[in-house]
Amino acid sequence: MIFNRYRRGLFIISFLAAPVMLYLVYVISPYLQAFYIAMTDWRGVTATPTFIGLDNFVRLFGDETFWKAVTHNVLLLVLLPLITIVIALFFAFLLNVGGAQGVTGIRGSKIYRVVFFFPQVLAVAVVAVLFQQVFRPDGSGMLNGPLMALGVSPIGFLSDPQVAFWSVLGVMVWQAVGFYVVLFSAGLASIPRDMFEAAQIDGAGRMSLFFRVTLPLLWDTVQVAWVYLGILALDVFAIVWVMTDQHGGPDWSTTVMAAEIYRNAFQYSRFGYASALGVVMFVFTVGFAILSLRLSRRERIEY
Repeated sequence: MIFNRYRRGLFIISFLAAPVMLYLVYVISPYLQAFYIAMTDWRGVTATPTFIGLDNFVRLFGDETFWKAVTHNVLLLVLLPLITIVIALFFAFLLNVGGAQGVTGIRGSKIYRVVFFFPQVLAVAVVAVLFQQVFRPDGSGMLNGPLMALGVSPIGFLSDPQVAFWSVLGVMVWQAVGFYVVLFSAGLASIPRDMFEAAQIDGAGRMSLFFRVTLPLLWDTVQVAWVYLGILALDVFAIVWVMTDQHGGPDWSTTVMAAEIYRNAFQYSRFGYASALGVVMFVFTVGFAILSLRLSRRERIEY
């Protein structure tokens, strides 16, 4: 019997060894290297970088551009999940429970799901280039063209520092909301129709049906969506880099931490400083995920 246990243990280890080694080499090892490089003045060309301790971090926390990037990431961290989840829940509720009888989806709901999901099929860079054309400040822009035809002054969606950040946020919501409509729709489809029918018999209206039946039963899915969207808000890069003026402008009004990491590493050749930025972003991301899961934890509802 002991021999069988030993053989079973070897069998399990033989299957786990390869993926664990790959994870150590391609995930854990780069993290450790980034932590080390963050404490050096490496510029990407020397074989032996000079160790400078925490100097990069001291310099980082005194950098005005860094704090602008952090502010934008924090704003995205709060607004992107909130707006996306509210819109996605609204549309998912309509598509699944918003029919005439209150327990079925509206007519054509399957087609609407495909339409909502379409932005997810597009690459992020393609979305950024697309909205560059939508936000063009002249008459050829999809938004400014009709405004100018009506005699309204064009809006600098990407050229006005007061507007550019909100334009980036709008694009991110547009791209993300379709996926979460489908995600919440799948969660709603798993809820027995009997619960909605029983709530209607008890006199529940649409608002009560949503807040007292739908939302509590979808809470686990909403929790996962919040974490995913929060990580997306902290890791955003391509939309800002491709779509905005000066890759985070104008006047750093749209810059984010990921853009500053790329800029410092590959434009300024300050890999040590960029790694320090990466370490800070890593701490923010992991801290947000842990905090979100702890604060949103609640007793699971069985059905």
